[in-house]
Amino acid sequence: MSQLIVRNVAEDIVRALKRRAARHGRSAEAEHREILRAALRDDQDRASFKALLASMPDVGEDLDFLVPRDLPRESP
Repeated sequence: MSQLIVRNVAEDIVRALKRRAARHGRSAEAEHREILRAALRDDQDRASFKALLASMPDVGEDLDFLVPRDLPRESP
């Protein structure tokens, strides 16, 4: 398995990672792996806006979004 070394991490970040690991009952190293895994999984699972729009069912016209184009305009 590969290793990843991260240098110059601020002390407050290290403390926060250790607290988070303790809350989850994991070692700091296991918590770091889980954070990386979750971040990369979320990035891969995210669909594009175009794909999300294409996945929406066509339900016809929605009265909430109709524009009243046939009404006369008011004079200023």
